[in-house]
Amino acid sequence: MVDSRSYAFEGDRPTIDDAARVSRDATLVGDVEIDADASVWPGVVLRGDIGPVRIGRETHVGDNATIHASRLGDEVMVGHGAVLNETTVEERALVGFNATINSDVTVGSESIVAAGTVVPDEYAIPPESFVRGVPAEITPLEKTGIDATEILDEFSSGAYTDLADRHEELFE
Repeated sequence: MVDSRSYAFEGDRPTIDDAARVSRDATLVGDVEIDADASVWPGVVLRGDIGPVRIGRETHVGDNATIHASRLGDEVMVGHGAVLNETTVEERALVGFNATINSDVTVGSESIVAAGTVVPDEYAIPPESFVRGVPAEITPLEKTGIDATEILDEFSSGAYTDLADRHEELFE
């Protein structure tokens, strides 16, 4: 990765695992850690100033997403244009395109937040939930007929890591 958009903040500098893929067109600020086989796509902003940003192993953050003072577990997928502020997303969860997740929210493991959803402050989304709407409504996945495992495997699988590897110039 070219470090032209990687900035220290009050002594903290982003750290990136050698096996991660971070676009040279992403902006990383302060206390940011990116684990192995994760991908951070063009236009993404990871800002670890008032709190750390942690991007877990095999987690993928789509184009133009903004992640501020948030923690993403392993095998998480964040869609294009999503905004997460002071949020925890547990392992194998999916956050859809242009979703907005406000402060002090936890997204439980293996949950799906639908595209365009707005999650208000201080929500605790249980594991294996489907979340949609403005404001967000939570439904247990078992009541939706959605096969979360199939969706999560499709989007957080090694196939997405392989896609990042195929974009050689984007991630040099």
